[in-house]
Amino acid sequence: MFRGDGLRRDERGIEGLPIRLVVTLVVGVAGLSVMLNMLSGLSGLGVTELDTHPAPEVTGPGEQTVKVRVVGSDGRAVSNATVLARGDTARLDGVAVARTNASGVATLDLAPSLPPNRGDGTLRLEVKPPAGGRYADRRENTAVLVVRGHDGGG
Repeated sequence: MFRGDGLRRDERGIEGLPIRLVVTLVVGVAGLSVMLNMLSGLSGLGVTELDTHPAPEVTGPGEQTVKVRVVGSDGRAVSNATVLARGDTARLDGVAVARTNASGVATLDLAPSLPPNRGDGTLRLEVKPPAGGRYADRRENTAVLVVRGHDGGG
């Protein structure tokens, strides 16, 4: 007589075992995912978000120089960052690029223009942080407002 034959006829709880394993696996994977997400968030705590402070913030169309100070969330100047100015609702031919100096200031030569049907528009500023991974530019930065009829004097 084969003793394994009794297992084949036994109908107690064997089919419930796989469901318990699946539930345990799903809960375990979800818990692991939450823990890993928390750990990856910890590395982001040491990263400082960058912002731009253009001068002038409000200008008129035409050729001009705009100085952009790049600062961290603590307000300190950031050197060796690359600042890019792009047309948004105001037009700009191409992309203007400059690197910040030791004082955190980049000097951009811009010639913004406005479409005939607009009285104002914006130029978007982006920052490529310096190497090292200490800084990030994920949020929208302060833009340059271009207003028709503005004398450009700030």
